[in-house]
Amino acid sequence: MTRVHENTIAELAARLRSGAVSAAELARRTLDAVAGRNAELGAFAAVDAEGAREAARRADAELAAGVDRGPLHGVPVAVKDNIDVAGLPVTRGSAHFAGRVAERDAECVRRLRTAGAVIVGTTTMHEVAYGPTGDRSVHGPARNPRDPARMSGGSSGGAAVAVAAGLVPLAVGTDTGGSVRIPAALCGVAGFKPAFGALPTGGVFPLAATLDHVGLIAGTAADCLLAYRALVPLPGPPRRETPARIGWAEPGPGLPIARPVAALARRALLGQDVTGVELPALDELHRDFAAVQSSEAYAVHADRVAGRPELFDPEVLDRLKGAAAMPGWRYVRALAARDGHRARFDDLFARFDLLALPTVGITAPPLDTRQVEIDGVTVPVRDTLLALTSPWNLTGLPALTVPAGTLDGLPVGLQLVCPPGREHMLFAVADLLRPAALEGTLDA
Repeated sequence: MTRVHENTIAELAARLRSGAVSAAELARRTLDAVAGRNAELGAFAAVDAEGAREAARRADAELAAGVDRGPLHGVPVAVKDNIDVAGLPVTRGSAHFAGRVAERDAECVRRLRTAGAVIVGTTTMHEVAYGPTGDRSVHGPARNPRDPARMSGGSSGGAAVAVAAGLVPLAVGTDTGGSVRIPAALCGVAGFKPAFGALPTGGVFPLAATLDHVGLIAGTAADCLLAYRALVPLPGPPRRETPARIGWAEPGPGLPIARPVAALARRALLGQDVTGVELPALDELHRDFAAVQSSEAYAVHADRVAGRPELFDPEVLDRLKGAAAMPGWRYVRALAARDGHRARFDDLFARFDLLALPTVGITAPPLDTRQVEIDGVTVPVRDTLLALTSPWNLTGLPALTVPAGTLDGLPVGLQLVCPPGREHMLFAVADLLRPAALEGTLDA
């Protein structure tokens, strides 16, 4: 089926202002495409057809009257099912919240509306955002557009599917351990997790409050930047400073990466100033991330686990029960250790402008797969999906995934990480990347 949104957001903005297309026409095409493909892909949990049509009519009327709210004016956008959109069911992917209708917009949604965006609906997510596979939800699995028998990744799976399938040019998700970047990488689009607190989480249902980030998924890194700048006031125009000094994270025991995936991601950096580097204290960092996420997630859901456990998906319930066993002293120590982790990366960023590594060490597994083999070693899918993304949630560093090419027809993502304040360089380097295809298999 033909993709509705092949244009970048900047191109759509230009077409809207030239009169080549109207916001009403974009909304109609989007709604038709969602109706035609959602049963196959499971991207959307709820669609607000009338609200989208009304917002599009208003956007057209404002543009005709000379009111221009910026590059998102009239652009269709999807929002993850744990972010409140006034008047829409927002179920957080769980039967616990069936029938819940949001009373007011989350702050990030309010900013989208102020920027003139047309909210199309809410997207499918892993139940209560507690899982990176995207195939456990009261709404069913979000399916990878490259192969609907494969997982999208999660927890913002439906958001990435909607963008990758061309149903919308932009989606807003959340990222607690990689939940924007993992599905973006597995589905072949760009995903940006800003620095901690850069996009407000007011009106977003928490998973782990000290790790939760609001992030963006779009077809390109440039579209992520455009949307980010529309939602977060930044001084002056985007700066472009190259060449950048890039530290390439060498695969090691704490980085489960299939060799072909690493080769493809590294190849995208050809022509850049790249030096191999070992990431510091990864075992400790992963341990501390797990302690914080488990403790905070269980605190959110303890009453539901005790009162109506049967309403959870069994896998999500098992994970919550496991989280209950995390000792309080380990949580306290993990919080105290964060400054040390940040300091170690500060030392790296004194030598490098950016760090680079694959976003995920494998391509998208089949739905419901829970173990994979990497270089002859069997590893849990969940741990593999989170290993390369979760460090940047614990440290709160900005991280961007961009398509690096395809391996056997399935996307591979390259992840770029920077300190806060250096985001301009992150996106400048992303613009210079050279995605390519690599022949072979994961165990090649």
